[in-house]
Amino acid sequence: MKFKFYLRKSSFKKDKESAQILLNEIKNYKPKNFLEVGVFQGVTSRNVCEILKKIHDNNFKYYGVDIFEDSDEKTDLKESTLKSNKISNPFKHFIFNIILKQNLNSLESVRKLLKKFASNIFLIKGYSHKALLKIDISEIEFVFLDGGHSYETVKEDLRLILKDIKKNMIIICDDYDQGGYGVKRAVDELKNQVTDIIKLNDRLVKIIT
Repeated sequence: MKFKFYLRKSSFKKDKESAQILLNEIKNYKPKNFLEVGVFQGVTSRNVCEILKKIHDNNFKYYGVDIFEDSDEKTDLKESTLKSNKISNPFKHFIFNIILKQNLNSLESVRKLLKKFASNIFLIKGYSHKALLKIDISEIEFVFLDGGHSYETVKEDLRLILKDIKKNMIIICDDYDQGGYGVKRAVDELKNQVTDIIKLNDRLVKIIT
């Protein structure tokens, strides 16, 4: 299965290798209960649900956490990857802004993208330190962590996830080696608390609990 972009923005757009690595990890581990922190426009979410559907038919659950921003304001680069509602591609601008009048960053828009999986998905709007408390982490088998990128946010997200997650489960963190973010520092501090930490490439790191 190849990673698809569905005419939407994704941080994987210029790094299809990392996108494919993530899908391959999911294919290898075959989780039934998946958590993504940092949904953005839902591109990774749709790809994850497609592969989980292929593996488990309808016997899977996908949880997605995001603030689902409705603003065009740039976010702090130490906190998260750049997100903007502006569409530079004229064709996509015509389709989404003129015809559909759809804000691709909104919860409503992501729900539409994932509508074929409506009975399997659980989208939670809010900051991760509060939203994660609404999920039974003990049933989660695989996490893709790509929310806030500051050291404080990543550290707290990992604390909340590891507090209840099962042993030998998988957490993949994005932007591990990205300068200016706090992902690497927060992950490296777990060295003596988890089974293993494995770099998948310069961008993705896998934590085995």
